[in-house]
Amino acid sequence: MEKPLSWSTVVHAMGARPNFVKMAPIIRALAKRGSVRQVIVHSGQHYDLKLSDEILSDLDVPPPDRFLGVGSGTHGEQTGKALIGFERALMEEEPDLVVVAGDVNSTLACALAASKLGIRIAHVEAGLRSHDWTMPEEINRVLTDRLSDLLLTHSPEAGEHLLVEGIEADRIHFVGNTMIDSLRRLEPRARALAAWEARGLAARDYVLVTLHRPSNVDEPSRLEAIMDELAGLAERHPVLFPVHPRTRARLEAHDPARWSGVQLIEPVGYLEFLSLQLAAGAVLTDSGGIQEEASALGVPCYTLRRNTERPVTIERGTNLLLGDDPAAIGQIEPMAGEPVPCAIPLWDGRAAERIADIFEAVLAPASPVYESAVRG
Repeated sequence: MEKPLSWSTVVHAMGARPNFVKMAPIIRALAKRGSVRQVIVHSGQHYDLKLSDEILSDLDVPPPDRFLGVGSGTHGEQTGKALIGFERALMEEEPDLVVVAGDVNSTLACALAASKLGIRIAHVEAGLRSHDWTMPEEINRVLTDRLSDLLLTHSPEAGEHLLVEGIEADRIHFVGNTMIDSLRRLEPRARALAAWEARGLAARDYVLVTLHRPSNVDEPSRLEAIMDELAGLAERHPVLFPVHPRTRARLEAHDPARWSGVQLIEPVGYLEFLSLQLAAGAVLTDSGGIQEEASALGVPCYTLRRNTERPVTIERGTNLLLGDDPAAIGQIEPMAGEPVPCAIPLWDGRAAERIADIFEAVLAPASPVYESAVRG
């Protein structure tokens, strides 16, 4: 599409499953207003069909305008490839604003590219902190926040973290959680899908598992201990485990027959996974986004980590940190009765509309917000 002279261009940088879920509502909100030209750049950090194409389809995201093909690799390889490819895209598109989300390697790479070209950056889900510098995600999110002009937070403590770190208050905007925008919009479709029935499961009787972090799956002895605990859990309750490609590769070094009681399945699309979450008796995860989704749904969430950058899911949600001892998996019990969604401030399905308001104000040449951003 040709760019009308009166339009600003917004480039959305996406690269991994959680980013798609966070960015889809923003793209939809801006498209409804028709006030900016939008360009979607897919870094290709997640390229598996179930983690990319099918999720984009489930979320009704238009096909990406550019695909960088970053793929897998070391942190340096992924970051470097994304930086080179995204810089080239920015030089050709000449955007007025770049939007990045979350804390994956491509998030930092795209923010670096935009910053070095003098393009304003908006960081969706800014200010989250685990205070654990052994996590690559912590490095990515802290550095991305330092580079960003607009820091869009989803919970009150995120803004507090940024202020402590010296970020100016007028750059911080508490907007709510766009992941919950996606969840609320697609919840009726996910419920109607009843994906648990197709798997032969009864609502509230099964435990849904997702594990992919290096700290849980890269060390063979630790992964083996986790799987042994899941097999023990499966003797009491059905355990359904959609296996991330990273985890699948690690499991290939073991004999899967040893854990035959655990239902190991291929990754599923966003809509099917949301459907499975809706009817789960409990969720075991090491994913940040699933801590949030489970809390919004009111489903008990057990997180196999020592810490979380999302303490609001513990303080106001359903999340319980198990720590890093696999034996803690034995504590998991599916809930009795029906879930009660948690009331968390601004997790109301309208975060993207608030973000669109901010973007329109920032991109309007006559606005005080624009003039402040230019002076800053």
